[in-house]
Amino acid sequence: MDTAAATAAGAGPATPGTATGAPPGQRTAPPDIPREAPAAARGGRFAAWRAPRLDPWWLAALLFAAYATLSLLRHLTMGTASWDLGIFEQAVRGYAHLGAPIVDLKGPGTNILGDHFSPVLILLAPLYRLLPSPLTLLTAQAALFALSSVPVTRAAARYLGRARGLAVGVAYGLSWGLQKAVDFDFHEIAFALPLLAFALEAVVRGRWTAAVCWAAPLVLVKEDLGVTAAAIGVVVLVRARQALPLAVALVGFGLAATAVTLGVIIPGFNGTGSYDYWSKLGGDGAAGPAIGVGEALHTLLWVLLPTTGLLALRSPLLLAAVPTLGWRFVSHEPHYWGIDWHYNAVLMPVVFLALVDALERTGRSPRPRLRALADQLPAAVLAAALALTTTLPLSRLTESATYRIPPEVAAAERLLATVPDGASVEADIRPLSRLVSRTRVFWIGDTRGIAPDYVAVQLSDGRTPEQVRTEAEQRHPHTRYAVSGTAAELLVLRRTSGP
Repeated sequence: MDTAAATAAGAGPATPGTATGAPPGQRTAPPDIPREAPAAARGGRFAAWRAPRLDPWWLAALLFAAYATLSLLRHLTMGTASWDLGIFEQAVRGYAHLGAPIVDLKGPGTNILGDHFSPVLILLAPLYRLLPSPLTLLTAQAALFALSSVPVTRAAARYLGRARGLAVGVAYGLSWGLQKAVDFDFHEIAFALPLLAFALEAVVRGRWTAAVCWAAPLVLVKEDLGVTAAAIGVVVLVRARQALPLAVALVGFGLAATAVTLGVIIPGFNGTGSYDYWSKLGGDGAAGPAIGVGEALHTLLWVLLPTTGLLALRSPLLLAAVPTLGWRFVSHEPHYWGIDWHYNAVLMPVVFLALVDALERTGRSPRPRLRALADQLPAAVLAAALALTTTLPLSRLTESATYRIPPEVAAAERLLATVPDGASVEADIRPLSRLVSRTRVFWIGDTRGIAPDYVAVQLSDGRTPEQVRTEAEQRHPHTRYAVSGTAAELLVLRRTSGP
């Protein structure tokens, strides 16, 4: 490829030490990144371990340690925030025993594929079969989140240099969207982050086939991500500036997969023959309003300002964020609108790789102010991430109390251990994640006529054990329960008679 052709393709002119004859649109490393000398020439027994190419992997290892520590300690101290961890553990447990992903927490006999289409969870089945515990899911999620930092850091270092690349990588790893997702139990979107990151890294590098191959499996992570895969296909078409057959196929495949999933697969597994979440969209005649302009602007600023200084708006890669933001903003479900929980995690790889792309382009601008911005923004983004972290979940790792398991937790564990393996249990959030791996757990009040062997709930609102026992017998007529034990504001009832 001659210099003019390379420049037109976005690669920049060929320079000594960089590849020539690259495919159209494929970029090469900037000339200010020197070729590495052999490890022996640089000296030092462990010099090879300090090679710049290993920086993304060292950062990923540190992030994995931080994410896993936070998740595991939260679980060990019984700080589980929702029933999601139990739901996904039941699904994976079904796969691990070569059965359907039955999630009794969503209703006895409910196949999770009729709720959300996430067959990618089957990848966790072998690991869970060996280590049947919620800790297995939390550790896997930490690993997947950390892995997604590798392509982000690698792309940043390739085009911005080692120091600025590491700054962007660390800022990504500490981003508020990832931290809030780590702190919110387990979710299937953990698989989406590395797929998105590797796909968009390939787009930045002009590796169109790799981008399509990384994006296509998104349809197996969650039903809405097929549209995101299609959006990545559009990004490839925009960047390649030609109608690449693979990119066109990805657009069609992503849209078709979403249509089939929502119109055929999920209704086929759902007992009502429909998709339950249509009712949460503002255009479906729901009572609540769609998201307001102020709320939308607030969320958008959080997504773009502390993470990229708004510079990501200069990159077409940001188109990959449109589907996720779109379905959230047309919903009237308040939890979808804001910046909490796991809903923003899938946006983080998109905005940070859009930042890398925009920085690389801005750094070649003929305008000195834009070049100066490109030089300084990585440090500013890192500073913002560090400042925000003082109020985000990872800050708890600096507190000694985080590492102490209260005595009442041990007492609660001993009480729940009295529930025998294989028993049926009606439970609420706090005890259920301790029981799913070895019992059949139902959500409290949703056993649909099944009288469970045990009831395990948290005492709240000043209720006494006798009141809870009476409520259990009212939910399950012709059944009698006795108090099996109490500990740390947990109560376990045992069925003494009934059908």
